[in-house]
Formats: sequence, structure tokens, C-alpha cells
Amino acid sequence: MGVLVFTTTVTEAEQVSEVRALLTDVSGIEDWNFDLEDCDRILRIVAADDVCPRYIEQLLQTNGFCCHELDC
Repeated sequence: MGVLVFTTTVTEAEQVSEVRALLTDVSGIEDWNFDLEDCDRILRIVAADDVCPRYIEQLLQTNGFCCHELDC
């Protein structure tokens, strides 16, 4: 297991619900949360090591959100 950290353009609870629908179907994700108070609107994902950060970025971007992995 590892933690993936992304900066996003998600700003509202309604958008978090949209992302929830996207992430629910991703195999290997154990847990996730947003920090909308942070200026980068952080998405943290606890996932198996085989979950690809590029896949998460593309999934959100395809659905209208900017999303980029941060180096921790």
C-alpha cells in the first residue's frame, strides 16, 4: 500500500461526489479523501502499489478536472 497525492481543481462538495463515482470503480483503492481547504485542493489516495498515478490523472481529466500528482 502507498499514498498517492494529487493537486486538483475540485472545489465543491458536489464535485467530490462526482469524483467518488469515478474512484469507486478503481480496483486497488482502499481509501481516499480531499482537503478542499488547501490551496491545491489535495486528493489523497491510499492504494495498492499497482494503482497508476497517470491513470488517476487521466480519469479525472477526462471528466473535467485538472489533476496532477505531487512529489511527496
